[in-house]
Amino acid sequence: MLTLVGPQPVGRGYCDGVSRRNFLKIGALGLGGMALPQWLQAEAIAGRPSAGNPHKAVIMIFLPGGASHQDMFDLKLDAPAEIRGEFKPIGTNVPGIQICEHLPRLAQVMDKCTLIRSIVGMEDRHEAFQTYTGRLNRNQPPGGWPSMGSLLAKLQGAGDPSIPASVGLAPKMGHVPWSDNGVAGYLGTAFAPFEINKGGGRDDMVLNGITLDRLADRRSLLAALDGFRREVDSSGQMAGIDAYTQQAFGILTSSKLVAALDLKNEDPKLVARYGKGDPKNRDDGGPKLMEHFLIARRLVEAGARCVTLAFSRWDHHGDNFGALRQDLPLLDQGLSALITDLHDRGLDKDVTVLVAGEFGRTPTINKDGGRDHWPRVNFALLAGGGMKHGQVIGSTDRLGGEAASRPTTFGEVHATIYQALGLDVNKVTVPDLTGRPQFLVDAGVQPMKELVG
Repeated sequence: MLTLVGPQPVGRGYCDGVSRRNFLKIGALGLGGMALPQWLQAEAIAGRPSAGNPHKAVIMIFLPGGASHQDMFDLKLDAPAEIRGEFKPIGTNVPGIQICEHLPRLAQVMDKCTLIRSIVGMEDRHEAFQTYTGRLNRNQPPGGWPSMGSLLAKLQGAGDPSIPASVGLAPKMGHVPWSDNGVAGYLGTAFAPFEINKGGGRDDMVLNGITLDRLADRRSLLAALDGFRREVDSSGQMAGIDAYTQQAFGILTSSKLVAALDLKNEDPKLVARYGKGDPKNRDDGGPKLMEHFLIARRLVEAGARCVTLAFSRWDHHGDNFGALRQDLPLLDQGLSALITDLHDRGLDKDVTVLVAGEFGRTPTINKDGGRDHWPRVNFALLAGGGMKHGQVIGSTDRLGGEAASRPTTFGEVHATIYQALGLDVNKVTVPDLTGRPQFLVDAGVQPMKELVG
């Protein structure tokens, strides 16, 4: 936590009750228990490159629970009633590509997207690990596989020194793996995502009595930070603080980081275009935080290399179609707004968007009107990154249960994104804890020529 208020020592302190000797405490900040100054020092020791690389970035949108591929992007009208479901397909702005009737906005930006309908090789695990690392959660090296965000933090650093390279927006959820923002693995805590919405992050930062538990109060926060910074600088006390603590103080009081999180800086019409969701968790997770789509764009524009977010809850073992009627229009609005916004701002060549869940759903609808876990095939959606879009890659069989053509792995998707980010998966390696060089993806996995060839 960052605390700028504290107990007043007897006989000392100031009229506002704040001890200037004890004016700054910087703690965990969602960095695996490491204080932010220690995190910055570890980055320096680990040899993290300074900012200044061309600012390419990725936004990874995780759909917790495993979204129903055959009810969203791969509808099967010719299948039996117990398989095809209740929804109808609609045309898109790309001739020949059809998607669900409850995704009309995405249908109008399909020329800016690529649908992969044949993701295979998934594990039946309710977690974001495979989506964020591109690897299976087994046979890992000591320390474990790092997520893409942590690798980018190590290899490229942030595009701006006052913005963390990897930022996680997923909040706490009852099912903890769904709120994963990525793991540092063998890279160590120095390269863990900076988590905004969890304990030790936003909720635990107190700035002159102003908490960060509400995104709506950023303007007051910024005013408090600016005033406090001026006071501390003028007192000369910053000169006696360790360099890494000063850097941490700079990040946490940076107007750039605060401004990126403050939607009051945006045109209200644009904010309305992204929509407003519901922050409540349902059962074990699944807040519908529409503003996260916009905040993710603001963060990568400000300098973050990777932003992860988790949207809603898609584990519909019962009432699958009732739940999708509520959630699909929200995803449709937020995701289409993000894709359009990136293009309007000229960021589509540099910022890649990935949308995926942990696995697909069963072809057969169960007795409760739901679909169960189905790791044998799934979908992914890609946008931006300067890739060749307006296409569908792969297909499933008549029942939507098996890949019929171009089976694709998450590793191939990651390799493609790395290439779009300027990293050659055939050359770039990072040493693990034993000193052994590890490639960014599994051996032999190559970028998808349909997208970046």
